[in-house]
This record gives sequence, C-alpha cells and structure tokens, in this order.
Amino acid sequence: MIGPDIELIERFPGVDDYVRMRSAAGMHPKTLEAARRALPNTLYGVSLLRDGAVVGMGRVIGDNGCFFTIVDIAVVPELQGRGLGNRIMAALDAWLQSHVPESAYVTLVADGDAKYLYRKFGFVESAPLAVNMEYVMGADGARSTDHLQKP
Repeated sequence: MIGPDIELIERFPGVDDYVRMRSAAGMHPKTLEAARRALPNTLYGVSLLRDGAVVGMGRVIGDNGCFFTIVDIAVVPELQGRGLGNRIMAALDAWLQSHVPESAYVTLVADGDAKYLYRKFGFVESAPLAVNMEYVMGADGARSTDHLQKP
C-alpha cells in the first residue's frame, strides 16, 4: 500500500484504462487500436489502484536485451504531487535493476519538470550528444509534430 487508499500492483492496466489514463494525465492520446497492439509488448508494468480503479501507471518496453525504455508514467491530476510518480518509478527501477543485462541502454523521455524525478533514479540529459527526435503517425502515413507546439 502506498497510502491508506492507494495500492501498487505489478500489472499494467488494460486497454480501456490505459487510453483513459493517458487522456486524464494530459498525455498525447492513443487510439484503442494502437493500445491493443502495444500493451502486449510491455516487459514490466505497474498500476496504482484506488478502490479498484486505476489512478496511476508506468511500464517498461524494449527488446529485453539491449534497449529498455520507460514509458507511460501517469497519475490522475487530483492525486499528483503526492509522491505517486516516485513510487511508480521506484517499482520500475527495482525491476530494471534485477532484469537488465550489463551494457543495455535504459532510456526515457522526460516532459517538463518530470526530469527532476527521473534524475533521482540516475537519468541524465543526453543533449547535446544525443537528442530525442519524434513525430506522430497520422492517417495515410502523414507525419505530425503538432503535439510539440507550445500552446
């Protein structure tokens, strides 16, 4: 138990909760089809539950040998600022420490002030040596970077 009303379980949410959580946390939305394809490829994931409902999540994806990426760290807005992101990261970090082979890369993309949390777990910014590059796939193969524009 994390608090009297929040429990961490070592299981990633299902498709519906995943899509809902991303939206609730203000993350770029994913389609149900994309989520259905992606979630079975989770190497390790956790969920935070309050009264049986998913209120937080995080997972590790990758090739299970050379590359591991932490993704989908999310907590519903009304519970943010209570250390729940730290608890999710601690669980993911413990799994990584016992499962990742020597020489493997462990990566993530830090949005905004989340970089301060990730630093506590040994992550450092790789720029200018390396930078994150991305686009979102749209209909008919159109590439979009609209999600990177400041409001």
